[in-house]
Amino acid sequence: MNESLSPFALRPREAAKALGVSERTLWTWTRQRAIPHVRRGKTILYPVDMLRRWLAEQTKPAAEEAKASGGEP
Repeated sequence: MNESLSPFALRPREAAKALGVSERTLWTWTRQRAIPHVRRGKTILYPVDMLRRWLAEQTKPAAEEAKASGGEP
């Protein structure tokens, strides 16, 4: 694979590492359908663009809560 190309999706181990969480945490989120993923047969993939959007959405409530309490995010 050409190293200059970015992947469209990550396998579970790669996704967990990219998010900075354990594989067990990633599996829990996946089972709970809390994180975007695609399942094709036994293969589970985490689309990179969807993960970026999901992560950005996760930070919004924390930032809004900090503003409401007068603190910094």
